[in-house]
Amino acid sequence: MPTNRNALIRYKTLDRCLQNRFRKWTLDDLIEAVSDALYEYEGIDGVSRRTIQGDIQMLRSDKLGYNAPIIVIDRKYYIYEDPEYSITNMPLSGKDLEQLAETAAFLKQFSGFSHFQELSGMVQKLEDHVYTKTNKEAPIIDFEKNDNLKGLDYLDILYQAIKNKQVLHITYQSFKAKKPNLIIFHAYLLKEFNNRWFLVGIKDNSKSILTLALDRIQQVEIDKIKAYIPNTSFENRTFYEHIIGVSVVNKKPEKIQIFIDKYNAPYVLTKPLHHSQIVIESNKYGTVIQVKVIINFEFERLILGFCESMEVRSPKHFRKRIQTKLAKAQKQYNLDT
Repeated sequence: MPTNRNALIRYKTLDRCLQNRFRKWTLDDLIEAVSDALYEYEGIDGVSRRTIQGDIQMLRSDKLGYNAPIIVIDRKYYIYEDPEYSITNMPLSGKDLEQLAETAAFLKQFSGFSHFQELSGMVQKLEDHVYTKTNKEAPIIDFEKNDNLKGLDYLDILYQAIKNKQVLHITYQSFKAKKPNLIIFHAYLLKEFNNRWFLVGIKDNSKSILTLALDRIQQVEIDKIKAYIPNTSFENRTFYEHIIGVSVVNKKPEKIQIFIDKYNAPYVLTKPLHHSQIVIESNKYGTVIQVKVIINFEFERLILGFCESMEVRSPKHFRKRIQTKLAKAQKQYNLDT
């Protein structure tokens, strides 16, 4: 890993360009892309041709362990010969591991402070990663992960765009769309749910909040001309207060009462469905809880996941909706196959 921050920005920008096979990259194009990145992140104006040529040679070499398969097509266009290659896939060096170990040790000092409770899992994950790589042993902690999840490589550019208030050009294809569409997007929030990442914001010339799944994004570019529309639509910290998941519907939160049988009640009591969860009553047959949430797709799926061990008591309209879905499921199983 390069020790110089500016060099790291240059290498990551070159890597992102050379991975983008939808465009042909000349040396001048690469110089422009790196210059823009340095200006955005560090306020540095411009980069020399000689510097970029040296960076390309550095990436190709074994000095930093990259051995990047950079080739030149038609004596003009730079590209990775291997379309799957990225410098971000390279293993960490001994020095990198040493720095990460120091970072983990530093962060552990704050583990007892309430303001840093959200960091506890991250610190343990970092510490475990450093330990397993240093000692070449199996992990001690098995965190939930999805190695095949797409879109995670966009996290950094999306985060920087939100921080720097920059407009995004996003090539996006939803599950329902037959082909990808270009969306001019003003991003306000990155949200993780159920091991998937989502981008929340508004489209250009719209005030409606839109949520995009990162695994449906095909390409991201920064618009350096269009003015960014500041977030006046919602408060990041309270927007999902009454939501389970990411589907925000234009409804008011409702008090939902649910019965859980005695065998499954401990799971729901020790891992609440929502932070608003309270116990209404409990007896030898089970427990009745109440949550105050907006009924959405994710909440329905959560209830249906408990199947026969959970019963919605109120409100009546939601109870009827769950009854209908379970009846339809039962009908599917009754079909002769």
